[in-house]
Amino acid sequence: MSSRARVRAPELVGAGGWINTGGKELSLADLRGRILVLDFWTFCCINCLHVLDELRELEEKHRDTVVIVGVHSPKFVHEADHQAVVDAVARYEVEHPVLDDPKLVTWKQYAVRAWPTLVVIDPEGYVVAQHAGEGHAHAIERLVGELEEEHAAKGTLRRGDGPYVPPEPVAGALKFPGKAVRLPGGSFLVADSGHHSLVELAADGETVLRRIGDGERGLVDGAAPRFSEPQGLALVPEGLELGYDVVVADTVNHALRGLRLADGSVTTLAGTGRQWWQGSPTSGPATEVDLSSPWDVAFFDGRVWIAMAGVHQLWAFDPAAGTVAVAAGTTNEGLVDGPAAEAWFAQPSGLAVSPDGSRLWVADSETSAVRWVSRETGEVHTAVGTGLFDFGHRDGAAGQALLQHPLGVTALPDGSVAVADTYNHALRRFDPASGEVTTLATDLREPSGAVLVEGDIVVVESARHRLTRLRLPEEAVRVESVAHRTQRAATEVAPGTLRLDVVFTAPTGQKLDERYGPSTRLLVSATPPELLVAGAGADSALSRELVLSGELTEGVLHVSAMAASCDDDPEIEYPACHVHQQDWGVPVKLVAGGTTRLPLVLAGME
Repeated sequence: MSSRARVRAPELVGAGGWINTGGKELSLADLRGRILVLDFWTFCCINCLHVLDELRELEEKHRDTVVIVGVHSPKFVHEADHQAVVDAVARYEVEHPVLDDPKLVTWKQYAVRAWPTLVVIDPEGYVVAQHAGEGHAHAIERLVGELEEEHAAKGTLRRGDGPYVPPEPVAGALKFPGKAVRLPGGSFLVADSGHHSLVELAADGETVLRRIGDGERGLVDGAAPRFSEPQGLALVPEGLELGYDVVVADTVNHALRGLRLADGSVTTLAGTGRQWWQGSPTSGPATEVDLSSPWDVAFFDGRVWIAMAGVHQLWAFDPAAGTVAVAAGTTNEGLVDGPAAEAWFAQPSGLAVSPDGSRLWVADSETSAVRWVSRETGEVHTAVGTGLFDFGHRDGAAGQALLQHPLGVTALPDGSVAVADTYNHALRRFDPASGEVTTLATDLREPSGAVLVEGDIVVVESARHRLTRLRLPEEAVRVESVAHRTQRAATEVAPGTLRLDVVFTAPTGQKLDERYGPSTRLLVSATPPELLVAGAGADSALSRELVLSGELTEGVLHVSAMAASCDDDPEIEYPACHVHQQDWGVPVKLVAGGTTRLPLVLAGME
């Protein structure tokens, strides 16, 4: 272990203060003697939510030696609101201390470039590893074992209870509800995400008629089912006999479930309970194919379309054939229109079908966009939104209108669409006929979906843990326009040749798995595309020479890297293999004298 670089960990500083510590301010000195894992995350990021789940087992197994500290580093303006971070910590059941760093001070001190990033600090206060993206829990588990052994022998390991203090529980029938549908009898079925269950509410939107699920996480079918943070719901169309009445996007279980309303029984329709990774099948028998954080579902053109937030795609489940397949998107994160197989999405989280069935509306949350798929041509179009880094609250012509991380869309009878503009705490409307965006209501709290009820609209106010009924106004609400860009310091690079190096070191005891060909993949693109004169596209090498245009002053490099490593022991007949992957969006400023090398750490130390 002495070969590791001895880099002293910078102090933990955040203007928002600490959460889950009972009001105590923590410092690195308070944590000396423990193995510290810093999780740089932001609550809009689906990959960050995946990592929270990956870390739960590590956290429980090494509770007396390891302290995980979440460092919340916001992308959107709303995520810099301290109460929103407190809500997110409760929503996602984060059971470790969290430092709220709204000004990205600690992010910059640790030279973090991507969400999520994990940094491991040894008991003496030195950084010993950094990992960007998902799939690193096994590597950190192995490293923790080595650090425990080394520092126990040195006498520098301190065991005991950690600094985590649980928050007060949220009281009420609902806890961070996700989506809702209106049932034929007039009641509402709500995905009660924070309670890992479904709740049927009476027509008043408040009275609980029954609860489906016992409130514990799990993937259990039958008369006593369990869910894990369910979100999207879709009623089976009238006249279609399938043996179930509602399709449920069971998000953290990476599954679709079927609910029979008559008796509350549940069946798994698609997914294995495992998260999809690059290289896994993208079609086949539905219960044999892995999914990745399905966030919403809708019946469209004879199939159940799935907003597959975890891989930035739309998938489709065929209930008659019992199969599932990719329907649109490439897994690249961004905003690209065109044929379904070539389009890019960014964490699609809401779906709705137009009254005439010709369009599937999509809330594409990370691009703060409203997109749509044409039934006639299969092509993807953008109605509102410009890309990953522009957001705000601006009404008017759709080409210049701005949203902030919308999670839901609801088709209205006149062909327009209502948008749950989640981080603006607003309900917005896009009218294809006029090409205008307006605001219907404000002072909502993280709305995540809405249901049309005659002349009213019932909004799921997720962070207020309730359904709120509103009159659809005839006139728009006046809102002062604001526009934002993601506030991350741009990297100053020189025009011309730029060396891109993705740093990857296989975990101890593992090696790159090249038995069946290259085990690494690197994909590079840019916004605007003209930024890259040469070097765009996919290849297996993790290093590449890019050529940047001298005609531009700024832009964003999009880098996607993947590496697969397996146990390096010839005695193991079936070695365990793991996929490490991450997408970076690196803002760059082109200046004379700027750097000519861009290192990005996937796993290891630069």
